[in-house]
Amino acid sequence: MQVIDWDLAVTTGTRLVRPGPQVSREEARQAVTELRTLSREAEGHVRSFTKIHTETAPQAATIVDRPGWIKANVEGFRVVLEPLTQRMSSGANQPPAIVTAVGSRITGVEVGAVLAFLASRVLGQYELFLPPDPTGQEPAGRLTLVAPNIVHAEREMGVDPHDFRLWVCLHEETHRVQFTGVTWLREYVRSQMTEFLLASDLDLPTLLERLRNAADTVADVVRGGEGNLIDAIQSPGQKEILDRLTAVMTLVEGHGDYVMDAVGPSVVPSVADIRAKFAQRREGGSRLDRTVRRLLGIELKMKQYAEGSAFVRKVVDRVGMDGFNRIWTSPETLPTTPEIGDPDAWINRVIGTPALPA
Repeated sequence: MQVIDWDLAVTTGTRLVRPGPQVSREEARQAVTELRTLSREAEGHVRSFTKIHTETAPQAATIVDRPGWIKANVEGFRVVLEPLTQRMSSGANQPPAIVTAVGSRITGVEVGAVLAFLASRVLGQYELFLPPDPTGQEPAGRLTLVAPNIVHAEREMGVDPHDFRLWVCLHEETHRVQFTGVTWLREYVRSQMTEFLLASDLDLPTLLERLRNAADTVADVVRGGEGNLIDAIQSPGQKEILDRLTAVMTLVEGHGDYVMDAVGPSVVPSVADIRAKFAQRREGGSRLDRTVRRLLGIELKMKQYAEGSAFVRKVVDRVGMDGFNRIWTSPETLPTTPEIGDPDAWINRVIGTPALPA
């Protein structure tokens, strides 16, 4: 049983995505080469600063264009959604084949449209979920940088290209360091996502009710409301799981922002100019753009950067980097959502009452 027509999602996304900035072949080659080099350089800076070490050999980032980013994310979605697809396929009350076929195509178009919107905005990401490698030799995750979007952003903001590219790599490499250096973190996130998906109520009346809630949310956001589609379609049983996922993703995103800004001044000469212009860019966009971002929960992601970074900064200021790294000991030492807003509560629970670092 195919819940989403993945091929149609890729076709739709690549057809709808806007073309990248106009560059010559030589400019494109130079950007790709420099991004690969800077990703290796950034990894060294990040490991040295965070004191998170791993046995995984350093690797250059994978550089993609916008259609390449869409294809990579479709593959990741297929891996993430596989447990849900298997459960639906083994259910007793299977819908007629025609209903499944039509539904999967509709969903494929919707997923493709969302990915087309995101593909022109994402600068990079650490892909946690890749199809299994039959040889077992490829890494479980992959750092991907979207070259056209990085070039577009640096041109739009008028910043130094080399500095901006290294600055972006510092943030994205922090995620690679997190998930390769903290051996249990990837499986923890995967298990939480699987649990979230399998907590769905899949009976038809509940599904219809969720769709009505989603429609109401769209109408509310268009009028200026604060809802998003994720909140509208989740079940009560999923809210607790989503709270744990939100807390850990706020931590890793905030940690990335903190490291980027802490390392930046020593290796990125124009970091202050980049940060100011990038913050302004995050808040910009047309009314339609802001509405879609809010619906998809992207505004929530922006909030995660700020809250997570403030949490990391406060903890490191209080207990130093070694004290902060206690956070990576186990799932039990991760901060809860309330602790993200109250770093002292996490410090008291996990570390006790420490002396201020020298």
